[in-house]
Amino acid sequence: METPSTPAVTPAEPPAGSMLDDPAYRVFIDSLDYLSVNDISRIESAFAFSEQAHANQKRMSGEPYITHPLAVAGAVVEWRMDAEAVMAALLHDVLEDTGVSKAELGERFGREVADLVDGLSKLDKMDFGSYQEAQAENFRKMLMAMARDLRVVLIKLADRHHNIQTMGAMRPDKRCRIAMETLDIYAPIALRLGLNKLYRELQDTCFELLHPYRARTLERALHAARGNRRELLSKILDGIRGKLEEAGLHADVFGREKSLYSIYRKMKEKQLSFSQVLDIYGFRVVVPNVPSCYIALGALHSLFKPVPGKFKDYIAIPKANGYQSLHTTLIGPYGTPVEVQIRTREMHQVAQEGIAAHWLYKDNEGSSSDLQIKTHKWLQSLLEMQSGDSSEFLENVKIDLFPDEVYVFTPKGKIMAMPRGATPVDFAYAVHTDVGHHCTAARVNHELAPLRTELRNGDLVEIITQPHATPNPMWLSYVKTGRARSKIRHFLRTVQTAESAALGERLLNQELLSLGVAPTAIAVATWEQLLKANNDPSIETIYTDIGLGKRSPAVIARRLLAREDSSPGGKTGTLVIHGTEGMAIQLAHCCQPIPGDPIIGSIRKGQGLVIHTHDCTTIRKSRSAEPDKWIDVEWAPESGKLFDVRIRVEVKNARGVLAQVAAAISEAGSNIEHVGMDAHPEQLFTMLKFTIQVADRVHLAQVMRGLRHIPEVSRITRERGDGG
Repeated sequence: METPSTPAVTPAEPPAGSMLDDPAYRVFIDSLDYLSVNDISRIESAFAFSEQAHANQKRMSGEPYITHPLAVAGAVVEWRMDAEAVMAALLHDVLEDTGVSKAELGERFGREVADLVDGLSKLDKMDFGSYQEAQAENFRKMLMAMARDLRVVLIKLADRHHNIQTMGAMRPDKRCRIAMETLDIYAPIALRLGLNKLYRELQDTCFELLHPYRARTLERALHAARGNRRELLSKILDGIRGKLEEAGLHADVFGREKSLYSIYRKMKEKQLSFSQVLDIYGFRVVVPNVPSCYIALGALHSLFKPVPGKFKDYIAIPKANGYQSLHTTLIGPYGTPVEVQIRTREMHQVAQEGIAAHWLYKDNEGSSSDLQIKTHKWLQSLLEMQSGDSSEFLENVKIDLFPDEVYVFTPKGKIMAMPRGATPVDFAYAVHTDVGHHCTAARVNHELAPLRTELRNGDLVEIITQPHATPNPMWLSYVKTGRARSKIRHFLRTVQTAESAALGERLLNQELLSLGVAPTAIAVATWEQLLKANNDPSIETIYTDIGLGKRSPAVIARRLLAREDSSPGGKTGTLVIHGTEGMAIQLAHCCQPIPGDPIIGSIRKGQGLVIHTHDCTTIRKSRSAEPDKWIDVEWAPESGKLFDVRIRVEVKNARGVLAQVAAAISEAGSNIEHVGMDAHPEQLFTMLKFTIQVADRVHLAQVMRGLRHIPEVSRITRERGDGG
């Protein structure tokens, strides 16, 4: 009896020149011996359908198109995946390249297969502005499908692997673009899923496509080194085997050669020649169980001296992709570095096949099922990063596909994996979004540390939060995880929109009052008419645009009042501002206004209201050329807020004068944010440049008065205009 998900399938008519008698097809069918007879029959029908659908298509090499789906399905079979995955691999291009619909696939082969194929299909029918945008959107779709079903990504990786192996007939520019995309996205995904064998093959193939001459040269050098070092390698291998036998261990020991691309990358990053890369060979020791791993480690450390700081225990703390091994580097004969990996057979299986080990080794599901759970969590975290911008999403994912990790501890002793270079802010967002948003400081190993501190292995991290704290835009310059970057950007966009809407409403109300009309007197029907005329979704949209400087409040006010003149009819009243109003109101960096300064505001497109001092030199031309764009503003009484201001202090060259000046600034209740100096030893005077924090002009005057009492101080000035 057939289930709804596995409907009976009517075999398709084989096209002329069918591959049914081809040896490659026969080998493929013979490799399905782990599946039931019914499953094999369904797979044969899927092949016949795919062959029929692609009957008139050829690859660029001239081969029948069906050879590609067959090769992809063959790779999937090597991972011993289920019948649905094999069928989806055979059918993965029929939605994209033929007239077959998803509904038809669902009817013939079941909804599960149709969903898998749909997840693998590109978005060619959609109109994108650029290749990059299309790439980003396709990738997002694939990730969403991955999150629902991990088989999607495995089939996709097998598809990409076969494509880059058969790109000889393709245009060089397209070949390079696909190879670069594979290195940037697909190879890191393979690594992240623990598919180490596939990861290396993708890297090496892309390296050959991008740099064929370099790859051939390196291959020849490696072949020559192989012969030259054969005796040395044999000596090391015999030494390791003998030592392990002494320790009573039954172990498989074999040498492994580093991949071409990893050697090339090392040469490039460290500016080395090939002859300087000594560690092109490593050794792998596979033992029966975990205790034997540590016994083997002790035995090898007694055979050759270990290199300090080069030992890593990925058994106690596995990598995020499930990888487990002991890594050590030894100093072998003639000072040759010897890299050794020690692991159990189960660990070796997961190290080679990663997430695919779940299907490959059903009898050892312990480690692979844990890996599946971790992978699902990782995929879900990627989907949380989604925003309206596909290219931003892709950027965040690329950041998250990190090859290197550090392991840090929460105050409760929980281990968290972070990318190398991660900061306490990344850690805070990894714990919870709210912890990240309200983060104000951090303790690393019980000591206060700056939020931009790079975390190291073994650090104990504690985040200090405040209920009213909010993300700082500066965090974007040093956070490393895609999650943190995405959450910060989303918050800032939301806050800016809300603040801009509030500012826009105030500016429009002020304009209406200057025209003698109360804002409440504007009828709802008038607003609706304006919204309809501009195709605006809401009044909030108009307020936001005014606050961001995209629309003029004078024009909107006159349209609401049905007046044709666009120039102000009367003098606009003064707008009262607070220094703490956030992103919608910005204090100009050039003149750094502080409470007490006469100020003026300008609506700048995309920036909101920018506040300058009246005598700022940078706005002189703009004020005379565009008087309509400037509005009068004044400070609202406010306490507790400090403002940055720059001062110059000319002092005599004398011992300890900087300390005296700094002490005087501190005594006046001001913080020093930055200090610089123009020092000339042969001259009598030095110019000190400070950025200090003050509450207002009165406070600044107090600071300057305190500095004048220092005998060595000859002149004090506040920087104006362009900061110079």
